[in-house]
Amino acid sequence: MPGRSTATAVYAYGATAGLVADLVLGDPRRGHPVAAFGRTAGAVERLLRRDHRGWGALHTAVCAGGAAAAGALAARAVRGRRAAGIALTAASVWAVVGGTTLGREARAIGGALAAGDLEVARERLPHLCGRDPQSLDGPAMARAVVESVAENTSDAVVGALVWGAVAGVPGLLGFRAVNTLDAMVGHTSPKYRRFGWASARLDDVAGWPGARLTAALAVAAGGDPRGAVRAWRADAAKHPSPNAGPVEASFAGALGVRLGGTLSYGGRVEHRPVLNGGGRAVEVADIERAVRLSRRVTGLTLAACVGGRMLVNALKRRGA
Repeated sequence: MPGRSTATAVYAYGATAGLVADLVLGDPRRGHPVAAFGRTAGAVERLLRRDHRGWGALHTAVCAGGAAAAGALAARAVRGRRAAGIALTAASVWAVVGGTTLGREARAIGGALAAGDLEVARERLPHLCGRDPQSLDGPAMARAVVESVAENTSDAVVGALVWGAVAGVPGLLGFRAVNTLDAMVGHTSPKYRRFGWASARLDDVAGWPGARLTAALAVAAGGDPRGAVRAWRADAAKHPSPNAGPVEASFAGALGVRLGGTLSYGGRVEHRPVLNGGGRAVEVADIERAVRLSRRVTGLTLAACVGGRMLVNALKRRGA
């Protein structure tokens, strides 16, 4: 029992410190651990890539499994040393979350759009999402930014904190590895349709709990809880992504805006269902509202994860 409470305290203090570090420092401009993982995964891909699901599954297992194993070894090395455990958890959280950089990039694009400088906004948009910026006007870019803030709140923040609460440092690093692999090879281009299948499916599974928690907290933290619930229930399943759907729908309802519709990725045009069709069109000012909602969701996620661990500990003590 003392071990359980100590582990919860290590997670609580470490995750809090990691989020504060992200708030103060953001992502490093050079030498980011996630970028280093991406380079390693790219090297492994060059060795293993075949147009076959099995080889893709091996690539996923080597890369994601390697990241989780590295986390497990690091956690084992500091076992029994509370201060070292907190420091390791803090460093891991800072390395895998990206809430501050997400907000900065969104606000930079919002500032360019507010100033009427569409070219600067188009230059910065690829830092945030994979849309084709040249095909977008100002309102379409504003909508893309709000959608990206919603989705990345789940992918870059909430999902990692959830898996950190469940599995500690291995969970933090493993989740971020899976999410990064999905971004690298999980799309449905001809090159990766088979090879990236395992990464995409594993990302769907790993992202499921974080996406639902993000949607639920957007309901709680947004300005229109009823609208958020209504949009989530009515429109989430229409989205092609099982995890982006609940998140984007709940954000749309909470903000009172309309998301989805026609978009373009890599020259490929997609016609996605509209989320929260009764909402108004996205305006530039909604970018700041989305960033603030994302930050509130982040704070509530930390509280929910720590509270969840404490509740599990209490239930285990009662059953002992």
